Amino acid sequence: MKYLISILLLSLIIWGCSSSKNALNISEDEQMAFSAKKSAQDTVRIANDSLEYEIIIIDPGYYTWLNSIAKPRGYYSQNYLENRNQIYVINWNQRVLEPIRYAPHLYEMQIDYRPDIDYGYEVNYQLYNYFIYFQRKYNQRLGPFFPGIN
Repeated sequence: MKYLISILLLSLIIWGCSSSKNALNISEDEQMAFSAKKSAQDTVRIANDSLEYEIIIIDPGYYTWLNSIAKPRGYYSQNYLENRNQIYVINWNQRVLEPIRYAPHLYEMQIDYRPDIDYGYEVNYQLYNYFIYFQRKYNQRLGPFFPGIN
């Protein structure tokens, strides 16, 4: 019986230590975007000027990832993007408030995203894709959904 339990524990440890990035099916192109060096295009402004709403993302590789790996505009409905963004923002903001539990260098500032405001398709599209990019690059989970791009 001890032998069986030892094998089971060893199997769980080996399975738990296996690379979770492989479970995400990170392609070579995506790895290249993740490891991109800082460039002039790294600052991405997500904004709806009529609502005076703006998010600035400075993350090397996001611009490249957005334009080469992410699903194209129009692939998701605005409703889908808004629903996912609400969940991701809640989890993101919770992590900002718990710097001892979550890496404070990853979760620096809260995002003021309110479900009663129509931010438009472009803001929702880019914000959603940043959450997917972020989860895949930094091996994080911001919700119950698998951060896939398939």
